[in-house]
Amino acid sequence: MKDSLIKQQIIDHPIDVIWSAITNAEEISSWFLKTDFKPDVGYNYTFNSTGENCSPITGEIKQASPYTLVYTWIVVENPVETLVTWKLEDINGKTKLTLEHSGISSYESATAIEMFNSFNNGWDNCLNGLTEYLSTAINAK
Repeated sequence: MKDSLIKQQIIDHPIDVIWSAITNAEEISSWFLKTDFKPDVGYNYTFNSTGENCSPITGEIKQASPYTLVYTWIVVENPVETLVTWKLEDINGKTKLTLEHSGISSYESATAIEMFNSFNNGWDNCLNGLTEYLSTAINAK
């Protein structure tokens, strides 16, 4: 059983635009989940989904330094603490985004496999939402 998921992509937007999109509550709420997120170490946030069978997600900001964001991720319905890390790197005006969700093996065995698959699909949808948001909302500004 793998303990982490890692997603990487190059996004054709400057690093500060991406940083804002992943740390600003209003922006996150428009492309991901409704949230009260603040990139302040120690802040306890909540992500709320409007979908069926979706439990709220809570956690604490562990690091929010320029271009690295780390927070705990706890699905309220199945409260095991995992860790989400976003790292951004400038590549000639574009941004290399690396997303890692680790600690998934902390769930009990069958649940860990189910959660790994759920997180894997969820983060793909998340990054698709971010890309779509950046190509429509940000380009329209």
